[in-house]
Amino acid sequence: MPKKRFKYNLFSVCFVFWQVFLSFSIFKFYCFYELSVKHGYNCRLLLRVVKILSDIQRINPFEAVTFHTVDTEYEGQRLDNFLIRILKGVPKSRIYRLLRKGEVRVNKGRVKADTRLKTGDIIRVAPIRTAQQQSTEMLGSQMRKRLNDSIVFEDDAMLVIDKPSGTAVHGGSGVSFGVIEGLRADRPESKFLELVHRLDRDTSGCLMLAKSRACLVHLQQQMQKNHIKKTYQALAMGRWPKGKSTINAPLKKNTLSSGERMVRVDADGKASVTHFKIAQSFEQATLLDIRLETGRTHQIRVHCQFSGQAIAGDPKYGDAMFNQNMRGLGLKRLFLHANSLEFKHPISEEKIFVSAPLPNDLKNILNQLK
Repeated sequence: MPKKRFKYNLFSVCFVFWQVFLSFSIFKFYCFYELSVKHGYNCRLLLRVVKILSDIQRINPFEAVTFHTVDTEYEGQRLDNFLIRILKGVPKSRIYRLLRKGEVRVNKGRVKADTRLKTGDIIRVAPIRTAQQQSTEMLGSQMRKRLNDSIVFEDDAMLVIDKPSGTAVHGGSGVSFGVIEGLRADRPESKFLELVHRLDRDTSGCLMLAKSRACLVHLQQQMQKNHIKKTYQALAMGRWPKGKSTINAPLKKNTLSSGERMVRVDADGKASVTHFKIAQSFEQATLLDIRLETGRTHQIRVHCQFSGQAIAGDPKYGDAMFNQNMRGLGLKRLFLHANSLEFKHPISEEKIFVSAPLPNDLKNILNQLK
């Protein structure tokens, strides 16, 4: 039987080697070789195969081994944070499992999650099987418009948005995407966009994002040194005593048997200080101006609960009867709003003050309490 001859032309040969060069995949080269030499696939059929493979790659871009080179912008960043940024749509728990199992290598060596990256480091990530990735198209135009309309300050270094209540700052824990994923999808040309800090999902108000690694580090250092003034407004149960201006009570995170995360006042916890000032008193509640000296998880909510005057609409730390009364007035969310930020600009060093007014739904509740 005569031997089948290799059907090729210059374009198909170049195309095969181009594919190999892009993926560094011997397996892919072998597949193309088998299709061309043993099965007589011509250039048109090869292109159809590539289209199918490309469609699969779009559904899950991490199905194959991927390599990432660290730019100067990410010098000093923790490995886990770098992976969370580049592996969009992959759950954090999956990323940490990859690190524990040694499926992420830096310069061919095993590494830990807290490894600090250096310029030029080559990161190899093993194939990741995940559910279909959230695409830009799935981010509705209404959601994207909402995020863009919420920007209260922006320049080349950073931006501040008035985060809507009910919107998570990032995806995870059953949430497909949050503020950071939405803004990245709307700005595909942005090389860097990271959260400077976080707000609870149900808390509205000022949220900072950095547009470069240097600005991110600068702003976070200001936070660690308590040089950023963050103020909030909250509606607390009952009449707040005039002499209660500061709560200094350490907080500790606890995980319940159900997996739910709770924060409690605990002598073994981290130092936590919150300053309170009465803004307006009502018969059954008090509107408070609040300034954070430290920034612990759920700090304001737990300190208010600890004082015996929980925040209105708080499903985790609130008072059931008070929440029911507030629902009767139309409150459908946590009454906690991050209303202002004051900080030094990371480049110009000038003092910046940004504010976000109390949302209308919360103003309506105050009007009904009068």
